[in-house]
Amino acid sequence: MDYVKGIFKKRPNRFIAEVEVDGNIEIAHVPNTGRCKELLVDDAVVWLEPSDNPKRKTKFSLHFVENRGHLVSIYSQEANSIVYDAIINGQIKELAGYDYHQREKTIDDSRIDIYLANEVDDCCGMSFLEEPCFVEVKGVTLVVGTEARFPDAPTERGTKHLRELIKLKKEGFRTVVFFLIQHPLGDSFRPNWENDPLFSKTLNEAYESGVEILVYKCDNRLDGIDLIPQAIDFDLSEL
Repeated sequence: MDYVKGIFKKRPNRFIAEVEVDGNIEIAHVPNTGRCKELLVDDAVVWLEPSDNPKRKTKFSLHFVENRGHLVSIYSQEANSIVYDAIINGQIKELAGYDYHQREKTIDDSRIDIYLANEVDDCCGMSFLEEPCFVEVKGVTLVVGTEARFPDAPTERGTKHLRELIKLKKEGFRTVVFFLIQHPLGDSFRPNWENDPLFSKTLNEAYESGVEILVYKCDNRLDGIDLIPQAIDFDLSEL
């Protein structure tokens, strides 16, 4: 991928940003509906993914922003792909050992990001899935000092996902909420009680109900993003 360097100017709404490229103002799609106000500051250096799709309203997507000397990915949906690939490649030991992997599983009126299971053959030669595991992925871009926090803006959808995981856990399934820190300076994790107390409280309820919490982080480069295969500590308490 050949990224285009730009300078962030402003964000008229949560979907687009005005950026300066070679002295001209361009409109770029922002693939993150969070506030990102600690990252998208005046004159921040950003890296844009160009598109030649004539049907797109913008010819760039804002993929990375430089912050405190590091590249931060603000492409929130990319977190799902990174975690999914890392599971398949055996980089997440807590989720190793499954031979069936599926992106997105619809449960009631929700979609869980990743569905894992083991495929078993019965005596009649038919196969079925057992030991299912449901994984919901959250990309984290907000880092205060070296502490990553989620969410950076209130998320009713995120709280709904947690309640779905709690329900599935009570029904006997293994459930996991996976926080992927997309800022290289994040060395620990805590829910953002100040920005979203409901999500933070529900995350505690989920953990107490048996929903597992995993936190990992990325190494970001313009030529690729790699998951660092080591779990990161978390603290669910309020500051």
